[in-house]
Amino acid sequence: MKILGIDTSTLMGSVGLIEGDRPIAQYSLSIEVTHSERLLDTVDRLLHDAGESLKALDGFAVSIGPGSFTGLRIGLGTIKGLSMVTGRPAVGVSTLQALAANIPFCSYTVCPILDARKKEVYTAFFKYDEKGSMIRMTEDMAISPELLIEQIQEPVVFLGDAVYVYEDLLKERLGDKALFAPVNCRLPSGLSVAKIGMNKLINGEVLSPSGVPAYIRRSEAEVKRHKQ
Repeated sequence: MKILGIDTSTLMGSVGLIEGDRPIAQYSLSIEVTHSERLLDTVDRLLHDAGESLKALDGFAVSIGPGSFTGLRIGLGTIKGLSMVTGRPAVGVSTLQALAANIPFCSYTVCPILDARKKEVYTAFFKYDEKGSMIRMTEDMAISPELLIEQIQEPVVFLGDAVYVYEDLLKERLGDKALFAPVNCRLPSGLSVAKIGMNKLINGEVLSPSGVPAYIRRSEAEVKRHKQ
């Protein structure tokens, strides 16, 4: 089964292609250019360089959040379009789960953190059992770094773009309990999204045409409407 996975939840855009357990290609780029300007070109380039085509794919996977509201909408809209054009199924994947999948078999609690702005992070806790299966310990949440730190009583491995914002705070407050994933594992991966998506597709979990991103919290526009 060939699956194309994309992640546009952060500034880092990542597109990955797998066939079964074999990675075929991945393009990841963190630049100040919107995903709407580069995503389809990246998909086209990856497929061309891999000698593949949209028709050869068996399905699509996309990270649905939490993360950048605009980025998530672009990623989800693109995958829905590709699914409609090709007739292939698509599936949504938690951005935080996909991040945690970057460091399998970790013996510590894994804590992806994404910069949610407003002095908050999107986060959740995950663990791996003896067989290497990922176990979700909490639901996705938006929380201040200070409140997150209060929940940590044992060593935790952090990864995600918020590491670059709050690394000093985490080290200062948690000391040896604050561990950090290697640089090459810290940011979203299209391959991780594709792999998780493949398992979900095998289990019959298909993305609804009316599916929306998992924003976790309300947008600025919604907050303003509520105040009015």
